[in-house]
Parts: sequence; structure tokens; C-alpha cells
Amino acid sequence: MLVLTTLRLAAAEPPFDLKLDTISSGFDKISCWVHPRAGAIPGNPPKIVLTLNKAALAGSDIFAPINEMRSDDLGKTWSKPIEHRDTLGHRNEPQGIVVAPSDFWPKWHAKSGKLLGIGHNVRYQNNKVMPMSRTRETVFSVYDPDKRTWAAWEPLVMPDTDRFHNAGAGSVQRFDLPNGDILLPIYYASKGETKTRVIVLRCAFDGAKLTVKEIGNDLRADTARGVGEPSLTKFQGRYYLTLRHDLRAYVCTSDDGLHFGELKAWTWDDGSDLGSYNTQAHWVTHDDALYLCYTRRGANNDHILRNRAPLFIGQVDTEKLHIIRRSERELMPQRGAKLGNFGITEVNENETWVTDAEWMQTTGPNYADYTQCMKYGSDNAVFAARILWRKPNTTWNQR
Repeated sequence: MLVLTTLRLAAAEPPFDLKLDTISSGFDKISCWVHPRAGAIPGNPPKIVLTLNKAALAGSDIFAPINEMRSDDLGKTWSKPIEHRDTLGHRNEPQGIVVAPSDFWPKWHAKSGKLLGIGHNVRYQNNKVMPMSRTRETVFSVYDPDKRTWAAWEPLVMPDTDRFHNAGAGSVQRFDLPNGDILLPIYYASKGETKTRVIVLRCAFDGAKLTVKEIGNDLRADTARGVGEPSLTKFQGRYYLTLRHDLRAYVCTSDDGLHFGELKAWTWDDGSDLGSYNTQAHWVTHDDALYLCYTRRGANNDHILRNRAPLFIGQVDTEKLHIIRRSERELMPQRGAKLGNFGITEVNENETWVTDAEWMQTTGPNYADYTQCMKYGSDNAVFAARILWRKPNTTWNQR
């Protein structure tokens, strides 16, 4: 039987073209740019505000204050990085503890007309990340596009500090509702626990303050370190959540965006494991197709820490909750350095950007040996993979 169907699901070629831009490259061999994520302020053209910070090569997750780069011409030119030390920098706490915002993600909040950045904080003692017994909070900040400044970061007040003892929205993809409420996934461990679980918060945002209104159900996998770094989207009336786990990636769905069903491991359409593990994944949502961006094993990448390059995009079968193998495309190349701490930006109806940076740490035992990354060509490039959407089309496919 011949069936007229959209190009999105059946055709081998996806409904987009890819263009890879290099926003910056080069590094000082001591630290490297990480966590580049952009927010788009509507306009003609939109203003793109990219936040990123440096991570020390010696050590694990030792982050400097958050910087900003900006483009007012759709990425043709970029401002030099501006460090927001006073507002998005470190703060001192008693007993020599230093707390810093990290894993930050700016996104336009349409109802308030504000660019709202959300992440979490990390606490250091003796220049090392403190153990799980430390407290951790979701943090937020609002951007002033005229002054090109960010408000001083604030912690999100949670209703139960013992339950949400170590809780944050680091590197998560939120979903904004038409009434202005925000569905914000977080991951957390209660006081005395070592495994994290995931939950979605319904938050209010009045243009300056983020507050919790409602809390969903716990999602957990009681193996390894639990689940974390969740990302949320809505597609054709259904909510989809992807979750990080040390051994594999998971997905689940919801009708209301707060209460989610059973976790399912991400697989290919033949039922085999996707091979994505111990890193984040995020959504690209467009018209009548849903896509996942991820890294995975099996791409001639065993020399990359946790197989975190190349960065791929694949179409999701939204009923069976797997990736359609023939749809997979490479967004960013493997050049010896890990990728995977990235962001998604809906620039306008014609473009979606995926931003990432070559993190210049390698496999052990000497994680700081950046020469192992450079010999394959990496140089701490900050990339923007531009997904250029084609106009809707149809094609005949035989079933």
C-alpha cells in the first residue's frame, strides 16, 4: 500500500542541513572553555548570549567565574569573553569553603520577556570539589541586554532542606509553559544519601525571582550513583525526560510534565543499547519530529574520555522510545577531546543551535595531559552546530 507521509519519519535524509561554526579556538594549556550554552533574545536578528566558563585541567570540575560572549548578527561576529566575576563568580563561606555557580544554561522566558539563566552551585575546599555530604542548590540569574550584565546569582529556595540537601538544576533543559510557569527538572540526594534521583519542579518566575510551586514524583535507578542531569521537552502533547546514569541513559514520559512513568533504557530501533552513558543528552524539538543529541560508544572513540565525542543527533520514535538508527547524523567531530557538556538554543523558526566545547582532558591516569587531545587536532574549539530547517515537504514511501 502506498501512503503519503511526511519526510520527517520515513526518509533517509532529515529535514535539515547542518553547518558547523567555530566560535573560538586555542587555550592557555592551564584551563579550557567548557559549558558553552546560549540564549536567544528575540529580534531581527535575535541577540545570542553565550555563557561559558573555564575549567582547570589539573583537577576535576574546578570552574572559574562565568563569562559571556554575544553575537548580534546571527553568529557572523562574536564579542570577546567578558567575565562576570562580581555577579556570576565565586563566594566565600566559613571554614575556607568557596561556592561557585556552574553548569549554567540561559534561555528566553517569553512571558516575562527576560533571559533567565539557571544552573547549580558547586562547593570547593582546598581547591577540590567537596563530597556528596555538601549542600548544593539550584541557582538563577537574569540578564540585562542593554547593560550587558547579569544579576547576582541567587539560590532557589526549596521547601525541605533535608530532603533536598544536595539538589540542583545543573546542565538541565527546562520547559516553559504558556502561562509563564517553568517545568524545571533537577537531581538531588537527601541528607545522608549518596545516590541521586530526579524530580521535576513547577516553578513561577516573575521576571526577577524563581520560586517553587509544585513538585512531581521521584525517578530513580538505585545502581551506581543514581540518575542525574535530566532534560525535559514537550512534543505533540506529551512530555519527554532523558536522564543520565553511569552505565546507560534513560528516558521516560508524562502527560502533565510533573509525574513520570517507568524509566526505559535508551536503545536503537533494533533493541540494542544506544551506548550513551555517564554524560548528558538533550532534546531538539521541531514541528512533527523529535530528536535527541548524545554521545555514545562504538564510534572509533575509545581513546576519548567516556566516549564523549563525536556529538550526534538522532530522531526519536516517540511511541517506542528508541532512536531510529538510520536517522543519526554527526553534529560535531571527534578530534581527540571530549564533548558532551552542551546546550540547545532555539534561535528562531529557521535555526536551532547546538553549542559545545572541546574539553581538553583525556583518559587517565594523567587526565590533564592535553597533548593527548591535541595530537588528534583538538584545540579547545567552541562550536556551534547550526541546524538549518528546511521547509516542510512530503514524499511517497512504500509500507
